[in-house]
Formats: sequence, C-alpha cells, structure tokens
Amino acid sequence: MNKIRFLKAVDRVVGSALSSIIVSILRLIGRESLSHGTLGKILVIRPGGIGDAVLLLPALKKISEQIRELCPGAQIDILCEKRNHGIFQLSGDINRIYLYDRGIGLIKCLRNSYDAVVDTEQWHRLSAVIAYLTRARVRVGFNTNERGGLFTHMIPYSHDDYEGKSFFNLIAPLIGVKPFDGVPDVFISGGAFIDSGHIEIFKTGKTIAIAPGASVKERSWGGDNFGLTAQRLSELGFNIVIIGSQADKSDAVTIKDYCTGAVDFTGTTSLKDTAPLLKSVSALVCADSGIMHIAYALGTPTVSLFGSGIEKKWAPQGKSHRVINKHLPCSPCTKFGYTPPCASVKCLTQITVDEVVGEVVDLLRIVSCLAPC
Repeated sequence: MNKIRFLKAVDRVVGSALSSIIVSILRLIGRESLSHGTLGKILVIRPGGIGDAVLLLPALKKISEQIRELCPGAQIDILCEKRNHGIFQLSGDINRIYLYDRGIGLIKCLRNSYDAVVDTEQWHRLSAVIAYLTRARVRVGFNTNERGGLFTHMIPYSHDDYEGKSFFNLIAPLIGVKPFDGVPDVFISGGAFIDSGHIEIFKTGKTIAIAPGASVKERSWGGDNFGLTAQRLSELGFNIVIIGSQADKSDAVTIKDYCTGAVDFTGTTSLKDTAPLLKSVSALVCADSGIMHIAYALGTPTVSLFGSGIEKKWAPQGKSHRVINKHLPCSPCTKFGYTPPCASVKCLTQITVDEVVGEVVDLLRIVSCLAPC
C-alpha cells in the first residue's frame, strides 16, 4: 500500500472517529464565539496533489491582499504535503511551509498560535481535526461530512462548481465578501497567476510540450497515442518536448520511438524547473493532471483529455484552452478524488490522434489571432 492510500485508509477509520467524537463534545459544551478580531496569523491547510494546490494560489493571493491591507504584519503559513509543496514555493504570499505528511513538520505547525485556519481539503477528515487542534478562534472548511462540525464557518461544496471558484467561496467569510458568482476573472483571463521567473528556454515559437503522465491509470491516454501525436506535430514543423516525473519515463521512451527528435525532460526537472519550461512552449498536450494545472496557471495554452475526471470542476477555463471529452454516459466517474477501476476506459480510447492534432493546430491559430500585435 503506498503512502497516499495509507493516509486515506487512516482517515477513513481514525479521522471519522475523531471527528465524530469532537463534534459530539462541541454539541455538549456549546460552540465558540465566531468573532473575527484581528487576523494576524493564518494557517491554510492543503493536503493532496498538484492541481488543488495550483487552483488555490489565486485565493491565497486574495487572502494576502485583503488581510495585509488591514494588518500589515499579517502572516500566512501553509500546511501541505511533500508532493505539492513545490507549488507553494512559487507563491510570494506565504510565510512558512510545513509538511502535513512529515511528523516533525506537523508538530512544529501545531506549536504555533493562529488566529484563523482555512482547511481547503474537500472530503477527508484528519485535516479538519488538525484545524480544530490549532485552537484558532476562526476555522473555515467545506461542510461535506462530519468534518463540517469542527469548523466555525461551514462552507457548502458542490461538484458542479469550478474548483477555483470553490476555493474563493471558502475564503469569502475570512475576507468579508459574499460567495462568488461565476468563475473568478483570474481563471478566464488567459494570463498567468504564478510567476515562472520569465525564463525563455525555447524561442522558436513552435514548441509543443507533451505530458503523458496521470496519477490515475484511468486518465492515461498511453505512450503510443501520445507518440503518434508527437510524430504528427513534428511533421507539421513543431519541436516536441516531453515533461513528467520519473514514473512517466516508460511513456517518454515510447514517444521518442515515434518522434526521435523529441527532447525528454521526464524525471529530470523539479516543479520549480518545470514552470519556466512550460512558460516557454507554445502549448501543452496532456491528460487531466497536475502539469495541466501548472501550465494553465502560467498562461500557457493547453489541449487536455478528460474522461473519468469532472471537466466542469477541473478543466482549464478560457479561450486559450481546449478540452477533448467524449461525454459518455458513464463519465465522469470520479468523486472526491476516487476513480473506480475501469478495464475499457472508453472515455479515453475513443479519442483519436487526429482529434488531438487538429485541436492543437486550431488552438494555436486562434491564440495567435488573440495575441496583441
């Protein structure tokens, strides 16, 4: 059992029990005052993967702007996991980063005194228990199960809302605004909302990045399909780079079998290295993955493949992005991060190389027309 599955199993048993016990005690002794007071020190909890972390960044910036305007010395700390902490290193709005899945980091975090805690986890309970254990007088979180009883501000959560909007709604009581209607402009403007350092690696204007990886195998289109796509795009005059972790190396080798001129960066770049690389390419072709979210945050056009994942909640927004989705009756099947096993994965196998290549070419034509002279 890997670490992520172990943590989910612990949450299911221990987290559920602890949440129920604490909520029962709170009902007996009564709830705390909900007054805000001065929010000088805030903790934001974000376990999970890269995508959630990226889409949280604009909400973090909003907290930073609003709170520091009222309290110039205010600080925002992050409690996150090893697998997503690199994203928060790209933010200039964070004071300290603690690791949720490293015991010493969690202990150090809980030793601090916080005025407010925002738990951005959508379903699992242990993060809500940790939010309660901080003793912060303002605790904000999604009201999705018994975890809601541990917060002073319980925020409704919908699978029909874009996740960036969900995070903005979560921070609304903290910054004293109403929940947001529609998708916040930052997500549809086409501009960057993280800073890549403005390093240009490729200056030809005709470089396509391909990211074959997916954390869930039911979201993988396969090395052969991506390889054929790379081959076709190369024949059209595009340079090809392959991006991903060491786990994607097998697919990268397959892609290079089809497209020998492709440059393989899989397993050689950190998240901080990947950002400027993605900023430098003309577009990214990818599965529903964390790298897709990083490209989106950098303002890089994307062509993404969706099937089991919830397009309405997770797909990049705006005219600079294309989503290919067959919208089968069984799709989407993912709920609260769990995707059921599927032998056929027809939602992806029915997507053709011709479709993907066509979307890339058409997207770049549209993007070049939208670009200022």
